[in-house]
Amino acid sequence: MSQTEMKMPKMGESVAEATIIKWLKNEGDHIEAEEAVLEIATDKVDSEVPAPVAGKLLKRMFNEGDVVQVGSVIALIGDSAADTPVAAPPQTTTVAAPVSATVETVKHNIQATTAIASTANKFYSPLVKSIATEEKISQAELDAIVGTGAESRVTKHDILNYVAQKKSGTVSTATQPVKTVADTPKPAVTTTTTTNTSPAVAYTGDHEIVEMDRMRKLIADHMVMSKQTSPHVTSYVEVDVTNLVRWRDKIKGTFEKREKEKITFTPIFIEAIAKAIKDFPMINVSVEGTKIIVKKNINIGMATALPTGNLIVPVIKNADRLNLLGLTKAVNDLANRARNNKLNPDDIQGGTYTMTNVGTFGNVMGTPIINQPQVAIMAIGAIRKRPAVIETEQGDAIAIRHMMFMSHSYDHRVVDGALGGTFVRRVADYLEQFDPNREI
Repeated sequence: MSQTEMKMPKMGESVAEATIIKWLKNEGDHIEAEEAVLEIATDKVDSEVPAPVAGKLLKRMFNEGDVVQVGSVIALIGDSAADTPVAAPPQTTTVAAPVSATVETVKHNIQATTAIASTANKFYSPLVKSIATEEKISQAELDAIVGTGAESRVTKHDILNYVAQKKSGTVSTATQPVKTVADTPKPAVTTTTTTNTSPAVAYTGDHEIVEMDRMRKLIADHMVMSKQTSPHVTSYVEVDVTNLVRWRDKIKGTFEKREKEKITFTPIFIEAIAKAIKDFPMINVSVEGTKIIVKKNINIGMATALPTGNLIVPVIKNADRLNLLGLTKAVNDLANRARNNKLNPDDIQGGTYTMTNVGTFGNVMGTPIINQPQVAIMAIGAIRKRPAVIETEQGDAIAIRHMMFMSHSYDHRVVDGALGGTFVRRVADYLEQFDPNREI
């Protein structure tokens, strides 16, 4: 009986592992090609994994809740023509499945991971072990890190955060193992107190304790990691978007009748950002140690609010190659699928720059947190009518104009104030110069 290995797919540029949420098929079930077999989750998206071929599900290699490395065999599918199951090959714990080399992932080395071992109370994935070995993190240090994963498991983000803090000299004594002086007769002692513990809170009066859902925990972890990784600086500009607003008011009815969908300001903002990135390509980079990785493709992520209140960032690939109609179609498609939980893994990976529209919530400005491993993010504020001074042929005058603020947060390791400030000003210039007679 022939059999096919079903492997954990690559779910994103910086994703090395995924958690199995739910098996949709049981062993012995017949499966059609491309039929969903299980649901998985990463720190970026939830997704279903389809069967690569039709056949019978012979063996499920992992249980629900298990964290599995990308490329690992997760199931065996046999030829449905025969009924005799083929014994699954024994699982090995010493060899990790191959993982693509990316900015955030570390190459697996079998020999390198032997120095670090899981204990009765602490399980470490091959990825965590290899990072610990490469960064010269001792077993005692690793055991002292309090993980944020399932059952307090140390995740990739946990150990990378620890490495960053250790290199910057900001590791708290609660995280570092404390050893006694060598000449003391007592054995060395390692503390395992909780890292970054919050002060005890006294609950008084009526209150409700709400546990974070899985996605909120992942978002929280990602935001803390970003602030610990990048020194954030934010620049602001005020933009007169009167021509843009009047143009949209003029064409939105005709556009909706013709295209059967609405045109929002978002694709116009993305168009201006893409143009500015072409002018300032060093804003479209990521950092790997002391190396700056300049991205040739302009892939702009747009933060999208979900019905749950959480955020997700679908990505418009090669935004600079799309005209305004194409950008409008892409924005509407991704936004609709995001709200209906229909995004594919490819839809949220590969972003090189991110935009978030805080004006959607009535906010005039914000200080966004960088979406790692990118180095900058733009926040668009609400458009408000205000009196403003304008220059005319007859001299200065006060008129009612449509005004908004834009906030640009950037990583000061590689983006100085001149570049960060000039970039957001260039985006503003493109918006203010918008052609009110433009056709779409």
